[in-house]
Amino acid sequence: MRLVLVGVNHRTAPVQLREKLAYRPEEIPAALGHMRAQGVAEALILSTCNRVEWTANLDDAFSPEPMPRESAEIMLQRLLLERPGVTFDELQPHLYVFEGQAAIKHLFRVAASLDSMIVGEPQILGQLKVAFAQAREHGAIGSVLDTVVTRAFNVAKRIRSETEIGHNGVSVGYAAVELAREIFGSLHKKRVLIVGAGKMSEGAAKHLMRAGAAEILLTNRTPERAQELANLFSGEVVRYELFPHRLAEVDIVITSSAAPGYVITREMVRRAIDARKSQPVFLVDIAVPRNIDPAVQELEHAFLYDIDDLQRLASSNLRAREGVAQRAESIITEEVSRLEAKLRERELAPTIVSLQEQLEAIRRDVLTRHRNKLGSLTLEQEEALDAITRGIVNKIAHGPISEMRRQAGQIAGEEPQEAELVSVVRRMFRLRDR
Repeated sequence: MRLVLVGVNHRTAPVQLREKLAYRPEEIPAALGHMRAQGVAEALILSTCNRVEWTANLDDAFSPEPMPRESAEIMLQRLLLERPGVTFDELQPHLYVFEGQAAIKHLFRVAASLDSMIVGEPQILGQLKVAFAQAREHGAIGSVLDTVVTRAFNVAKRIRSETEIGHNGVSVGYAAVELAREIFGSLHKKRVLIVGAGKMSEGAAKHLMRAGAAEILLTNRTPERAQELANLFSGEVVRYELFPHRLAEVDIVITSSAAPGYVITREMVRRAIDARKSQPVFLVDIAVPRNIDPAVQELEHAFLYDIDDLQRLASSNLRAREGVAQRAESIITEEVSRLEAKLRERELAPTIVSLQEQLEAIRRDVLTRHRNKLGSLTLEQEEALDAITRGIVNKIAHGPISEMRRQAGQIAGEEPQEAELVSVVRRMFRLRDR
């Protein structure tokens, strides 16, 4: 196993860069295929408003050689050939690269929402599950990523059951509504337009209703989904092609659409402000890639915020949850050690099987060559001879097998030496690669 995770998130890269890397759902199968075509054994791509991460198992087989760091960089450089508008040199200062145990720990933290902008928000776990299902559907998931990611789901569940990380949690939608409160004070009698009908839009609508918004308009490229949300919140559905003409009627606009390109332009907002006789309009763009042209910010009476502007609220959320987060981190440390030992021991299997097969072949060969010298044997003698020789072989194999397993099962914090030991055993017994 040579596990590597490469990515950017809301802390390491601005939204202007993340949106260049972001994948639409229909783009991911081709990107997974591209990774596999480069020789990656297993691949997973997670693309959300706050992160884009590529996870890969670069080698199915156990290899005692350390993975060169440039392997991950070469993989990413080739991937970026298909992402227009961004170069590797531009991306590198914002990039994080995790390998082995560090990659496992990062995946666990992501699944548990400890690496989220809003600590404790539940949406990231669902997004990871969707990414995992998509990668598996397209043949990019093998035994290693299946084991690691499935365990990440279980760890997230354990943290939610054993800590209060999800209690009274906030979401990106909640943070957007809190920003609106700062602008308007009260949201009573305010009319809201939500563009997009995904989970974040649903969350925003829920918090807007609790905050007392007078009316919610919903629009989406798929009108059926917009109608579903409208039914939940007693909102009005606006035909997607007509919503720009309704901008003048609303005080707050929240966008979370997967549509490519800007769906709200500077000119649309300028016309709306003119029609509103310069009454302020508040816009929150929580989509990546962004839905609203950043040039809107240049307009007087327009207050535009994007996903990165929610970071301030996220920081206060993190401070309030530090104690809970510490408990969650200790659970993750424990679970990472447990899984790493399991994976290391599983990697020993080919060597153990090869050793056992090699010694068994030697035993049978020796018995065959010397059998005639023993003369006629009874059935009981034949069975005794077989048992004695098998016992000798097992005694010989027991030492190296036990030591390899002991090294693989060392606790976190110790330096495992099983890779070196496996290499020595394979050379000593002249074991061929399986």
